[in-house]
Amino acid sequence: MIIKWLGHASFKVKTQGKTIYIDPYAGEYDDKADVILISHGHHDHCDQDKISLILQPESVIITSKECAKQMTGKITTLSPGEATTIGDIEIVGVEAYNVKRFREPGLAFHPEGTQIGFLIKSEGKTIYHGADTDFLPAMKKLTGVDLALVPIGGTYTMDVEDAVEATLAIHPKKVIPMHCRDADVELFKKEVKTQSDIKVEVLSEGEELRL
Repeated sequence: MIIKWLGHASFKVKTQGKTIYIDPYAGEYDDKADVILISHGHHDHCDQDKISLILQPESVIITSKECAKQMTGKITTLSPGEATTIGDIEIVGVEAYNVKRFREPGLAFHPEGTQIGFLIKSEGKTIYHGADTDFLPAMKKLTGVDLALVPIGGTYTMDVEDAVEATLAIHPKKVIPMHCRDADVELFKKEVKTQSDIKVEVLSEGEELRL
């Protein structure tokens, strides 16, 4: 599996001859998509201009029920715990929402039920994409994750402290911090390294990791 960080929460994954894009927004979009995973409908995760560059008639869009309302094409909706398969690739929906970060009192930036994170299972490996989320109890139940893509930016997602706690709970073999903006990536790396055997992969935008 080849994982490219495009920037922000956007990734391209190549596996079993298929190209999967996750939360298209940042970076270059030079390949057509077999599968497009969209966690939620905010522009910085669901850029319609970028989607138009990669969409082809057979592309499958997998997203939350809420986000699907603004999409067209071959759409599959997932709720947390539900799964779908594309060939030999399994996509599982997982919980992703805010419990600590609010637009105003009582209104989370990402309310429960409006978005999903993803597990991508292929070639005997599992990638977890956390989407825009806080540290949730459900993360403690995730097992067998080879690579976690974890937001650390704060404001709209986990900050560094919460992201470290979530990473330790999930205990993947490797983790890539994303949704970083002004977050201290090196502090995240240091804290995870000193508390576990998890390998932190800090990628530059456009850099690839082979899993």
